[in-house]
Amino acid sequence: PYKMASPMYLRGAQGIWTVDGKKFNADPIAHLDKSNSCKCLVFSDDGSLLAWCNAESSYIMETKTMTIVQDLGLPKLMALKFSPLGTVLATWNNYMVNRDEGGGMPNLFLFDVKTGKLKKALIQKKQQSWDPEWSSDEGISVRNVNNELHFFENNNYDVIANKLHLQKVSAFSLSRSSPPYTIAAYVPGSKGQPSFVRIYRYPHFGGSESTLANKSFFKADRINFYWNQTGNSLLVLTSTESSDSSYYGDQGLHFLSTTGDTCLVPLQKQGPVYHVLWAPNNIEFVVIYGYMPAKTTIYNLKCEPVFDFGTGSRNICSYNPQGTILCIGGFGNLPGNLEFWDMKQKKQISKTQSADTTHFEWCSDGQHLLTATTAPRLRVGNGFRIWHYSGTLMLQNFTKDKAELWQAIWQPCPADQILPFTITTRPVASAVQEQPKAQGAAYRPPQMRDSGTIRQALTPLHELEPPSNVKKTQPDKGPSKNKKKRDAQKAKAAREEATKPVDESTSLTTAAVSNSASNVTISTGDAEKDKKLRNLRKKVQQIEKLMEQQAAGKEMEKNQIDKIQTMDSLLQEIDELEIE
Repeated sequence: PYKMASPMYLRGAQGIWTVDGKKFNADPIAHLDKSNSCKCLVFSDDGSLLAWCNAESSYIMETKTMTIVQDLGLPKLMALKFSPLGTVLATWNNYMVNRDEGGGMPNLFLFDVKTGKLKKALIQKKQQSWDPEWSSDEGISVRNVNNELHFFENNNYDVIANKLHLQKVSAFSLSRSSPPYTIAAYVPGSKGQPSFVRIYRYPHFGGSESTLANKSFFKADRINFYWNQTGNSLLVLTSTESSDSSYYGDQGLHFLSTTGDTCLVPLQKQGPVYHVLWAPNNIEFVVIYGYMPAKTTIYNLKCEPVFDFGTGSRNICSYNPQGTILCIGGFGNLPGNLEFWDMKQKKQISKTQSADTTHFEWCSDGQHLLTATTAPRLRVGNGFRIWHYSGTLMLQNFTKDKAELWQAIWQPCPADQILPFTITTRPVASAVQEQPKAQGAAYRPPQMRDSGTIRQALTPLHELEPPSNVKKTQPDKGPSKNKKKRDAQKAKAAREEATKPVDESTSLTTAAVSNSASNVTISTGDAEKDKKLRNLRKKVQQIEKLMEQQAAGKEMEKNQIDKIQTMDSLLQEIDELEIE
């Protein structure tokens, strides 16, 4: 049987416990904390360290030996975060004011994981963007302090190594790449001035040539940054609170490159942008967008669509760690569809459904997916499921006595332990059967509820678009039968018009105009002359309409009379060009 590569950790009203990853069994193998006050649970990037907090204290544990290495003594924390290499743990709690002294109390603490000593205590009032951002090698870290970005080098927080000051900078994002480091800063617009995002290369912040890329826009109340892993390309999602066309506001997706290239990503369907994700190859990205059924498209670095997954009930997606399978899901108020796609073949492997999912993530083996129903998003039916990418349900477990489950996550593993595998479409054997779902019957009015009435199949509200390879050019198949029929009808109508007798009551000038109009298709062989003839004939047709209005008794303006008087000269010019 297939086996999971990593154990699972769960946090809920029953405390924190772990499930064995080597077999599909939901029985807990270890209870790390049995209190019902565990607020946060977070892993280091390589999965070697685990930190959590409860009403008594905060702890750091080595996952290999399952031993607590640090007791930080900070109870009731609201957020935890490890640095990329696991050397620093950042903690945040609600901001409080010291009543005796009248000043604010530090609520952002940075601890040395190895020694447990406090490196720095800072004040961070808002939980939004509370955490410092590190580069992947922890060479620099940065945080926003009163509209000014403070940079620290090598986790030395006693000295501010550099500053980036922009007027009213409200958001930033540091790429988690190796040197040279790149950072993006956002400044909201005010007093008719546009908002803008600028990319800088650390530590060059001064001078006119320091900006690597700049993108300005007017419609932006909120902003999200999406760097690729190499740090040379950035996607910026702008959102407004509301707009004339939608109560939920407008969104725009912008592309910026460290080479200076910027553009608006051309989305092929109107509506919100649900999800943006860079592919592991760092040269493509996936966007889920548009009114339901949403469209899912892969774009390249030129913002050209490469592959279209069609439309469906989707609002989120995720690549497995190997980058070979893409899972596209639709959760929240959507039915919970899960689609597994082979990204090399661009073919769907399987499709299943996991209802009431509030969280999903891949296992490090790249073959199994976790879906969980957690509180406070949903307080009933809490539990988790494990799926194989073939669509097979491998494990299903719900909490007993309606206990709340708050978090369910895989233990990460180091990047060098992520092993490739061969994708197969064969279903995997499993002893688990998903619980049957109640099938809701379609509403029928009382007069239609007779048992003998034949129920007609409901037609779908939307017709879904199939997936397509956008870059693949279709061969020219020639005109269709319908097009040939239309062309034949047009030719027949033109011949009948040409043989139609001319009304004798028509004036000589009008006859000349009609004669000139009937020669529209004649070509002189010179492109410039043909263009001039088309313009002249267009003017003649306009004058002809004016003459008809004048004959009907309509009073003409002076400029219209002057235009009518130019008829003879226009006809003469047309004749001369046709003779040449």
